[in-house]
Amino acid sequence: MADKSDFSYGSHLQLDKLLSAQAPVSDRHDELLFIIQHQTSELWFRLVLAETDAARSRLKAGNLRGALKSLKRVAVVLEHLVQSWEVLRQLDPVDFLSFRGDLGEASGFQSWQYRLLEFALGNRDRDMLGAHRDWPEAVAQLEAELSRPSLYQECLIVLNARIGTEIPLEVLMPGGAHQRQQAVLDAWAVVYRDREGQAELYDLAEQLIEIEDRFRCWRFNHVTTVERVIGAKEGTGGTSGVHYLRRMLEVVLFPELWEVRTVL
Repeated sequence: MADKSDFSYGSHLQLDKLLSAQAPVSDRHDELLFIIQHQTSELWFRLVLAETDAARSRLKAGNLRGALKSLKRVAVVLEHLVQSWEVLRQLDPVDFLSFRGDLGEASGFQSWQYRLLEFALGNRDRDMLGAHRDWPEAVAQLEAELSRPSLYQECLIVLNARIGTEIPLEVLMPGGAHQRQQAVLDAWAVVYRDREGQAELYDLAEQLIEIEDRFRCWRFNHVTTVERVIGAKEGTGGTSGVHYLRRMLEVVLFPELWEVRTVL
């Protein structure tokens, strides 16, 4: 057994590294808020990704109860991320503009963990790899994610096996973003019409809805926070800022789960 005589709260959490990881590039007081907001978001993304991976592994093993536990944790963390925008909103336009020019080309658009989360949930666009071309290790992880089934595909594989429907094979294989499929809608309709008999699948479907609901809220709060702080200015790093973020509000991760409510 390893010697833990010098093991402590600080060493366990590596607080020396954590608390020295804030390196402002300006002399403006408000930059610290900006840095910590984004660093903590990245830590929460790290946990969401770990739980999403755990859910997929448990789905493959037929452990739906275990998968649901991980997915519930994902939803709770996403809710925390939704609320975290309240902190960034403490930056008024003048505060942010006082150090924005010092950030150069740095942009939240370059968050490879956020991109990895989108890919894992099923919003897959290979063109987005270009934003990370200067970080080969990140591109490698993103490429690896594109080569495996998304969370939704793993759920559909379980759905297909349990319901005995004929979801087309190409829908279940790694590839691009998921597109609405009638066979998938029909399969979920079977689950929703037999909620008691298909309780685990029903709970799985509702948990996916909970995740997408909170993810949409996160995106919406992102848009409104950016607009509140910089208006319609171009984003750092050359993105179109709020205009790009508004387009992302139209993305639907699990289209059949939203449509099934209409056809019931």
